[in-house]
Amino acid sequence: MPANIATTNGKPAFAYFGESPWHKLGQKLDAPATAAEAIIAAGLDYEITLTDVATVDGLMVPRTKAVVRYDNQSVLGTVSDRYVPVQNRQAFGFLDAVVADGGLRYHTAGALGRGEKIFLLAKLPGEIRVKNTDDMVNKYLLLSNAHDGSAALRVLFTPVRVVCQNTLSMALRQGQGDGVSIRHNGNLTAKIAAAQRVLGLATKFYDDAQSKIDRLASVYPTQAQLDTYFKVLYPDPEDASDNGRAKETRERLHGLFEGGIGHDMPGIKNTFWCAYNAVTELLDHRTYRGRNEQERASNRLQSIWWGTAAKIKEQAWEAALDLAV
Repeated sequence: MPANIATTNGKPAFAYFGESPWHKLGQKLDAPATAAEAIIAAGLDYEITLTDVATVDGLMVPRTKAVVRYDNQSVLGTVSDRYVPVQNRQAFGFLDAVVADGGLRYHTAGALGRGEKIFLLAKLPGEIRVKNTDDMVNKYLLLSNAHDGSAALRVLFTPVRVVCQNTLSMALRQGQGDGVSIRHNGNLTAKIAAAQRVLGLATKFYDDAQSKIDRLASVYPTQAQLDTYFKVLYPDPEDASDNGRAKETRERLHGLFEGGIGHDMPGIKNTFWCAYNAVTELLDHRTYRGRNEQERASNRLQSIWWGTAAKIKEQAWEAALDLAV
């Protein structure tokens, strides 16, 4: 994974709408952006080219191409000669095709490393109201693409709880997970069909999310169930001398279960929904390592969207559903 938010012309390649992100970097947008606006604001208006690869002795490397960022000639990686790059404008255009009326608006956009990984967070219309309370969950699509060939163009379904802005990771449908990979071949008809498939899967995903969230918000765990739940996620290690760290984490989770952001709302207080969100709050607001603020911000973002934090949240979601019976 890239280690930092990328730069374009000396500025962080990051743009956002709403409250300032934790890293305080990038350009603040006055309103959710269109595709064209987001590309410019986030410094993503660069093209990707492929060039031949040669050894220091001048020998050509067969079946291999270097991926080059055209604006500053940075080499982003090497790929096979069959690799077809997806330009940033094409990636944005794909998400625009998901909502055919052009109503999709980007809330966050940016790039990591030297620009080899881009990400776009777009809000879908509507929201989830948790068990007819004031607790709301917004529905987002998160598109990511790796120009170095390390990952496919992918769209994740990314719910965000409004009251605390925690990102919720949940794999809801058997075999589907929490997103879909997109094959890009430049064919417009295929692109529209893929976009319609993403929209259909997103609709099913969020319909499932509504019913399962309501279920979690309707079950009140016993103390024993709560202890079991947090211990599944943070078990004591086999080395008894290191038990203190896991125990301390579980104690923090118990505290967040009772006093986390929005956990005192009537209708959800002391439910498994609060237990799950204790985990998301812990992971989203912990301190991440890094040599500077920009690197810490990038490590946090990657963990929450694609890394360890996302995996723990999915495990927490599944464990909560197993116990909430």
